[in-house]
Amino acid sequence: MARRKGRAPEEFSMSFLDVICCGFGAIILLLMITKTVEPQIIEASTVNLEGKLAKLTEQVFDIRGETKILNRDLNAKHEQLSEQEEKIAILRAQRASAKSRYDSLQVATGSNEAIAGQLSIAKQALTEEMQRLLGPSYKAKNQLIGGIPVDSEYIIFVIDTSGSMFSYAWERVLKEVEATLNIYPEVKGIQIMNDMGNYMFSSYRGRWIPDSPARRRAIIKNLRGWNIFSNSSPVEGIQAAIRTFARPGEKISIYVFGDEFTGESITDVLDAVDRINKVDANGNRLVRIHAVGFPVQFIRAPNLQTTGIRFATLMRELTRRNGGTFVALNDFR
Repeated sequence: MARRKGRAPEEFSMSFLDVICCGFGAIILLLMITKTVEPQIIEASTVNLEGKLAKLTEQVFDIRGETKILNRDLNAKHEQLSEQEEKIAILRAQRASAKSRYDSLQVATGSNEAIAGQLSIAKQALTEEMQRLLGPSYKAKNQLIGGIPVDSEYIIFVIDTSGSMFSYAWERVLKEVEATLNIYPEVKGIQIMNDMGNYMFSSYRGRWIPDSPARRRAIIKNLRGWNIFSNSSPVEGIQAAIRTFARPGEKISIYVFGDEFTGESITDVLDAVDRINKVDANGNRLVRIHAVGFPVQFIRAPNLQTTGIRFATLMRELTRRNGGTFVALNDFR
């Protein structure tokens, strides 16, 4: 009996198909779950960021508002500070003015004593012997300015043009020069030099300026702005004036206007002037030297007044030796 051929085994069974179906189902279910949840997460994240941005924007506006307020307050403080600084500047100026007035009063006290001494010397010039010879009715022909005789035919101004003089005393210098010219109604010649020996009018270098009302007005006009270099020492100007213009028999007076002497030695200056301003047979010098002191240096601290004191010392002795008078003003204004 022949054997029955057996059937070949099936490639797929039901259980395998079930597994495959279940797998696909699981994948579909996962996809459905993922698509449902993901948009919710993104939407929630977007909402949170927009909220934070709105909050930050609000904070920025708040900060800007506070900044404007602070800037306004700062500007107000700056204005208050400027007002206070202006008040401080005014108070400092008032204090400086008060100090200047106080210093002027101090200088005036000392200067008045010096002037009193000069007037006393001038008063003693007319001795009892002169009264006996000239008689009680005699009147001196010479005019005086602060005890200074003004009988000269030629006058030379030697003026300190330094910064201290030009800045503080120049208006007074103009007045004193004009006053000196006024007491000489007419002279044969005038010359203007600074303390360095420089001429105001270069066209008249080494020769006299003819006297006339127009020339006198020109002198005052040019003197008003005459601000050239000076070493605050009148020595060079005095020596240049004597060497250039001194002539025997001519009545010449030098007027020295200054406020300080910065040279090294007073004695050397006196000796140098003695050598060139020679004495004639009658005991008279070639030129007469007068001086006017402006107390500019005395507005400074006492330890800085040395050059002003040295000027007064030099001029007092120089004028005494050379037939003149030293006048110390009590104010430089």
